[in-house]
Amino acid sequence: MRFVADESLDQQIVEALRRDGHEVQSVAEMDPGLSDEAVLDLARRDGALLLTADKDFGELVFRQRRLSSGVVLVRLFGLPLMAKAATVVSAIAKHAAELPQAFTVVLPGLVRIRRQIF
Repeated sequence: MRFVADESLDQQIVEALRRDGHEVQSVAEMDPGLSDEAVLDLARRDGALLLTADKDFGELVFRQRRLSSGVVLVRLFGLPLMAKAATVVSAIAKHAAELPQAFTVVLPGLVRIRRQIF
């Protein structure tokens, strides 16, 4: 799958996804400080899912109705970095078909997927 990783996402997650064969563009590597709107637009233009730990993207997608190819919000506070990475890789493998055009939240032991309907 193709992803754009917001700079709020742990680098270990980016690296784990790359090792798993995914194409991941990292904002932290490309253009640190890019606005949330620009990051969302970049992912949409590239047909990529946005990976983030920033809840502000929910505001952009649901309240402001900004178009996206899909967002994966990672909320794994308190887990060791390697456990976070493994959890995200597993969630993506298990739910890959459901992620496009959806807003997904990855929590410890739970994945919530909400279709974007606009």
